[in-house]
Amino acid sequence: MLKRVLFFCLATLPCWVLAQVQNYGMTDRQDSSLVEGKVQINGFVDTYYGFNFNQPKDSWRSYAVSSPRHNELNINLAYIDIRYQEEMVRARFVPGVGTYINSNYAAEAGTLKNIVEANVGVRLSAKKGIWVDAGVLGSPFTNETAISKDHLLYTRSFAAENAPYYVTGARLTLPVTNKLTAYAYVLNGWQIITDVNNPLSGALQLEYKPNDKLLINWNNYMGSEESKQNPLYGNRYFSDLYFIYQPNKFFSATADIYGGLQDKLDSITGTRDNFGWWQFNACARLKLKPSLGLSYRFEYFNDPHSILISPITQSKGFSTSSQSICLDKFIGKHAIFRIEARHFFSEKEVYLNQEGKDSNKEFLLMSSLCVWF
Repeated sequence: MLKRVLFFCLATLPCWVLAQVQNYGMTDRQDSSLVEGKVQINGFVDTYYGFNFNQPKDSWRSYAVSSPRHNELNINLAYIDIRYQEEMVRARFVPGVGTYINSNYAAEAGTLKNIVEANVGVRLSAKKGIWVDAGVLGSPFTNETAISKDHLLYTRSFAAENAPYYVTGARLTLPVTNKLTAYAYVLNGWQIITDVNNPLSGALQLEYKPNDKLLINWNNYMGSEESKQNPLYGNRYFSDLYFIYQPNKFFSATADIYGGLQDKLDSITGTRDNFGWWQFNACARLKLKPSLGLSYRFEYFNDPHSILISPITQSKGFSTSSQSICLDKFIGKHAIFRIEARHFFSEKEVYLNQEGKDSNKEFLLMSSLCVWF
């Protein structure tokens, strides 16, 4: 128990960092809309071309759910976002298609595979912004969502690719002060729509805006991961802390650190133990002029017991670092053309080279054109 308490204290370490900052770690942003009475309609199309210099034989990039195809033009994510809003009731329906959907929703059944979000909400207080929303919701975890236009680089970090992009359940939104908002979640589990076990899971999110330039977000998750696929798994504990800093329209920065513990039964000894993983990433963008930006990201991801990532090689456990440079060309107010170079490197041989042999490095070149309306 002490180990778990100490783990959840991780994210309470102080984080100090010297235009209104927005939480692009959540999916409720909208930059344009067609308004018909109380209904708003938005849309987004993300096309891409990626070339992996290790040249995977099946054309699927390893360890990726976002923009995962090699050497072909494709659609990562395209959706229509329909929102209904009145004083005491709201609803949102976001159906989507694309290779991201094919990769990330593979475990879902039937038409559930195409739900980016689908939820309804009721306001509990006419004077305060206290809401209860239920359904398929955008995940609060990490400083990246699946919506690439909102982020400083095009590709998603290992942090986001290996934490929930969506959750299913109910969320209570409680404004504590004008700077602090709390969210409490009751969930079916860790990125799942159809529950795979009886116990429900829970999450807590605190979003703090000390001023209009800085946002600090702290998330915690706890729930049972026992299922037919993982019968030896018990409770999962996860804590995630990120900040977003936007001092002006020319510079943006964000960083995220998280760690998890998975309770697991040893099938031989019959004893239980906690197996952990953790990551850190930081990135920044400098706008060279209003229509041109240059971004950089460094990350490190370590999963020594393969709780979330099983290597495609003979390596025991998974760990990797990556560095990325991304050039953004903003086309008007609703389009971005991007080119990103990303270098993966590891102390373990977790990649496969062109000959299909184990390797400790990989290089990716990615381009994208995103339009939203």
